[in-house]
Amino acid sequence: MNTTADLSPLLEAYFTRRLIAQHKVSPHTINSYRDTFRLLLKFAESRLGCQPSKLTLEHLAAPFLAAFLDHLEATRANGPRTRNLRLAAIRYAALEAPQHAGLIQRVLAIPCKRYSRALVDFLTRPEIEALLSAVNRNTWIGRRDHALLLTAVQTGLRLSELTNLRQQDVSLGAGAYVRCEGKGRKERCTPLAKPTAAILNAWIQYQGKEASRFLFPSTRGGRLSADAVQHLVAKHVRAAQKVCPSLTNKNVSPHVLRHTAAMELLQAGVDRSMISIWLGHESIETTQIYLDANLAIKDQILAKTDPVKSTRLRYRPDDRLLNFLSSL
Repeated sequence: MNTTADLSPLLEAYFTRRLIAQHKVSPHTINSYRDTFRLLLKFAESRLGCQPSKLTLEHLAAPFLAAFLDHLEATRANGPRTRNLRLAAIRYAALEAPQHAGLIQRVLAIPCKRYSRALVDFLTRPEIEALLSAVNRNTWIGRRDHALLLTAVQTGLRLSELTNLRQQDVSLGAGAYVRCEGKGRKERCTPLAKPTAAILNAWIQYQGKEASRFLFPSTRGGRLSADAVQHLVAKHVRAAQKVCPSLTNKNVSPHVLRHTAAMELLQAGVDRSMISIWLGHESIETTQIYLDANLAIKDQILAKTDPVKSTRLRYRPDDRLLNFLSSL
């Protein structure tokens, strides 16, 4: 069987025809798959000494792809989840050449890596207050950061949803809310608490009212990058650690703020199905992770049970002579 088909036209067709024209996937998916193949092609160039445009399907056989996945873990410190996402993109692209069924089947047979599911991190109410209080609101950047952090903690928006918000997406009248487009291009509206609405209203007035302007722009007026948001969160967490030492033991990322919003709702007694709607989850089962991590709810369950009664006995060692005989 001929397996020397050029990779370049297959990959271009995969992105332009299948992903963009047929499936109309989101820009986030395009970016994720694009990054996967950029990493793969650079790895192939360094390992095989072949320019990316000269690669063929034969070059990307299953053993080579397995070596690439190992490289991601060893060199780039990617975890199993990231590794599995890269593998999913490659598997999907492999279907673009069904005439090379033998090679494709070996690629599809590469297994995903299993991993432990740790409990989600979230901030307690004192930690939330410490984080928000640590922001210096006497500067333009400080006022922006405070408004962003408060919105993230109260609404539970994803990082991409936050950075894509424009002033026109915020309604600050009666029944204030923020509108965003989430995963799967699903629009949803999330209500704003009165303190959050007041802070956003003051921020928009300070920023200058313009419907198309990003709600939380960069210093140049463009969209904040994911790295920029991660940097500002880390910066303010470091400042908050001085007054709230418990933050020292937590790895606080923008997504932890989303988890925090979910835990606030759960601890307030909101039903799991309503939390799923609030966060824009595809399935209610996704919300199960917050039940697993909520120790307060488990304490309430324990309080409703009758503990097993057992008499406490004092330890008495065996007789010395019997111990001697037992040791023979």
